[in-house]
Amino acid sequence: MTVTGTDGQPRCRWCAAAPEFEAYHDREWGFPVADDTRLFEKICLEAFQSGLSWRTILAKRENFRRAFDGFDFRRVARFGEKDVARLLQDEGIVRHRGKIEAVIHNAARAVELQAEHGSLAAYFWRFEIDPASAAEPQTVTTAPEAVALAKDLKKRGWKFVGPTTVYAFMQAMGLVNDHATGCVVAKQVARARDAFDVPA
Repeated sequence: MTVTGTDGQPRCRWCAAAPEFEAYHDREWGFPVADDTRLFEKICLEAFQSGLSWRTILAKRENFRRAFDGFDFRRVARFGEKDVARLLQDEGIVRHRGKIEAVIHNAARAVELQAEHGSLAAYFWRFEIDPASAAEPQTVTTAPEAVALAKDLKKRGWKFVGPTTVYAFMQAMGLVNDHATGCVVAKQVARARDAFDVPA
């Protein structure tokens, strides 16, 4: 399940799919995140990815950040129809009305969630996947914890948060270490998770 990287070290096989994936894999994917803005950004970008490739979204990530005010969900929650019209004309992002409107709608839900739990991080990390019960790395596309999180988010009114989308979010944000056994980054992520103070 590994491939040799540009430095000769083994990495998750998906790194070979595009040149820009290796840096994303080495520096971001799977490392635990407690920053609310980054968590909100990622769940939005995973929604945009639905039906597309991550390469497409990653290439447009800076454009998405500019378009959505750095994914500051308090600001995005105040977007109106003029903003939707502006975003639908923005060639730098994925111009899908349903997904654009979902980001704005979810931003308002994020404000509510933060008010209730103190932070998005405290809420999301309640659904962390126990390493002892996790599936073999990269053998599943969802997990019971992801199903539970997706169900709870939908109950709270969130959109475009199915179990597969939510699991991809959890993989990327470190709620599970899904790096392949033998991947050079797997142990780095494990150490980062061990040192991570789970938000409460």
